[in-house]
Amino acid sequence: MFKLFKKKKLAWETKSLPCHIAVIMDGNGRWASRRALPRTAGHTVGAETFRRIATYCKEIGIQYLTVYAFSTENWQRPPDEVEAIMKLLEKYLIEALQKMERDKVKMKFFGDTTVLSPKLRELIAKTEEKSQTFDGVQVNICVNYGGRDEILSAVERYAEAVAAGKTKGGHLTQEAFSALLFSAGIPDPDLIIRPSGEMRLSNFLLWQSAYSELYFTDVLWPDFNERELDRAIIAYQNRERRYGGVRG
Repeated sequence: MFKLFKKKKLAWETKSLPCHIAVIMDGNGRWASRRALPRTAGHTVGAETFRRIATYCKEIGIQYLTVYAFSTENWQRPPDEVEAIMKLLEKYLIEALQKMERDKVKMKFFGDTTVLSPKLRELIAKTEEKSQTFDGVQVNICVNYGGRDEILSAVERYAEAVAAGKTKGGHLTQEAFSALLFSAGIPDPDLIIRPSGEMRLSNFLLWQSAYSELYFTDVLWPDFNERELDRAIIAYQNRERRYGGVRG
């Protein structure tokens, strides 16, 4: 018999728990609009949801959690909404730095952070440096991230290395290319979750998601809770992952 983790009458098998879960945190604005609140209020509640889900992932033994916090396309949103998201990220990182010794959560950032504010870049650098020796759950936060941009940047780095004579041109393996991505050294996500009813990846982890299991739910991100994550895990465990092979 497999050991079961139970929460609110839902149970899944720890033996086949996904190693890496990725989440597109979608629906904050709609959550707020349905309550006649400013969109920024949705992001505030969504940030608390992220804290809760990250803590739950740590408790149940998920090794990697990657979240889509701000995409390269999100700069098109209203300036006050962008500013609110960045302020929330600053607040989260300040609090995370204070609690890292206790929580032992390793944090890494995916994306082009050079365009962020000096304060936010400093917080990101401090967070990554302070947490690099921790061996608990690793939380990857995608900020100013786009899957296509990530691939193009990897190609550019490879071309620069070849031009500088640091590597030989010619046959490039998938493993070598993966090592040029933001996610270098991290296993591809087993399960990608998107709340809010949208059913697309929206430029998220395009290379890494080749064989990820996808789970979509109509629940908006601020309403996403531990029980919803349980449902996603159960759905994942009821699937057969074949990686291009035949059905068993």
